[in-house]
Amino acid sequence: MDNTHHFDVIVIGGGAAGLMAAGRAAERGRKVLLFEKNKKVGKKLSISGGGRCNITNAEEDLKVLLSNYGSSEQFLYSAFSEFGVKETFKFFESRKLPLKVEERKRVFPKSEKAPDVVSTLTEYVANENVDLRLGTPVRQILVADGLIKSVVASGGEYTADSYIFASGGVSHPETGSTGDGFAWLRELGHTVKEPTPTIVPLKARDAWIRTLMGKTLTATKITFYQGNKKCFASSGDILLTHFGLSGPTILNSAGAVSDLLHTGPVTARIDLFPKLDVGESDKMLVDYFEDYKNKLLKNVIRELLPPGTADGLLALVPSIDPEKKVHSITREERRSLIDTFKTLPVNISGLMGYDKAVVADGGVPLTEMDMRTFRSLRSPNIFIVGDLLNIKRPSGGFSLQLCWTTGYIAGNHA
Repeated sequence: MDNTHHFDVIVIGGGAAGLMAAGRAAERGRKVLLFEKNKKVGKKLSISGGGRCNITNAEEDLKVLLSNYGSSEQFLYSAFSEFGVKETFKFFESRKLPLKVEERKRVFPKSEKAPDVVSTLTEYVANENVDLRLGTPVRQILVADGLIKSVVASGGEYTADSYIFASGGVSHPETGSTGDGFAWLRELGHTVKEPTPTIVPLKARDAWIRTLMGKTLTATKITFYQGNKKCFASSGDILLTHFGLSGPTILNSAGAVSDLLHTGPVTARIDLFPKLDVGESDKMLVDYFEDYKNKLLKNVIRELLPPGTADGLLALVPSIDPEKKVHSITREERRSLIDTFKTLPVNISGLMGYDKAVVADGGVPLTEMDMRTFRSLRSPNIFIVGDLLNIKRPSGGFSLQLCWTTGYIAGNHA
C-alpha cells in the first residue's frame, strides 16, 4: 500500500466532536486525516441553537453539571475534570471567539452566530495541519480480529494506528447524521441501543394551538397526565407551532413523555399563572377588572396574557362575549376564565421525528468504553465520541459540551 495513505489518526466525521478530536490529536504532533461526507464541516453545528449555537452551560459545580446527564453522571467525572466548562471557555476565547452567559446559564458566542463557532474550529484544524477531506464519505470499514485494518473512501484504502468515530447520531439527518457509525460499531462487536428522538418537539392535535402558532406562552407550567394520574411537570416558556409544542421546556420534557407514550395516551394542562393558586388568580382578575371596569374584556385580557394570544385563548370560553365590558362580567364567568387559563388542554399525539430532534439518544453503552480516554473496550484501536455514545442530556448547552469533552480527550489519547 502507498505509504501516503497511512496516518497516525483517522477521524470520521467533521462535526463538533470530530473537529475537536482532530485538532487536538494534530496539536500533539500526530499526523491526522479527517473525513467529512459534506462539502463543509460543522453542518449541524452551524444551525444549532437556532443559528446562535449554545456552546456550553456555565454551571460551575461539577456535580450539579453532571446531574444533567442522568445515569451517565457516574461515568463522566474523570472526563469533565480533564476538559470541562472552564476549558471550553478558555479554548474558544483564546481563539478570539468571546462568549456570553444568558438565562439558565446557557453560553453563546457574543456574535450570536453559530457559523463563527464553525470558523473557529475550522481554523483550529487548519492551523494544526489536519488533512481535511471534504465531500468524502467513508464507504467501508475493513475489520479483522476485532480491529479496524483500514477504511475505504475516495482514493482507495487508508490506514491508521487509531481511528476516532465522530460521525454523529441520527438527529437532523439532512446535515449528514444518518447513523452510519452505529452500523460500523455493531460490526466491531459493540452493543448499540436503538436511537430515539429525545430533545424534540411534541405533536398535539388541539385546534387552539394551531390558531396561535408562532406565539410563545411565557413563564408557564405544563403538567403531564396519563389518565387521571399526574406524572410530572415542567416550567418555562412554550412555543406554539403548527404541529404542537416546542421551546426549551418542551424539548427537555420529551424524553419523559416518550416513556409515557409507550404505556398509553398522554395529555397535559398548561397553567399561565403558575405562581398563583386559583383564589389568588381570581383576585388578580378582580383587581384588573376594577381598574379597567369600563373597558372591553378582550382589551383588558390582553394586558394579562402573553402577546398575541388573547383572542385565541378567549375563544376557549365561548360562553363569554369578548366585547362585553368587564363591569358586566359575572363571578361565574370570571372563574371560567381563570379555570381555562390555568388548565389549557393539550392532547399529546406523539413526538416529532429525527428531522426536528435536537438530540436523539441511543448509541454505545458507556460500560463498553474506557471513559478516561473514550477508547473502545471491544476494539482497542478505535475511540468513540459525541452522539455515538448513549448519553441522555437536556438542551441548554449540555450536548455540545459533551462533544467538546469527548472529542478533546479522544484526541488527547489517540
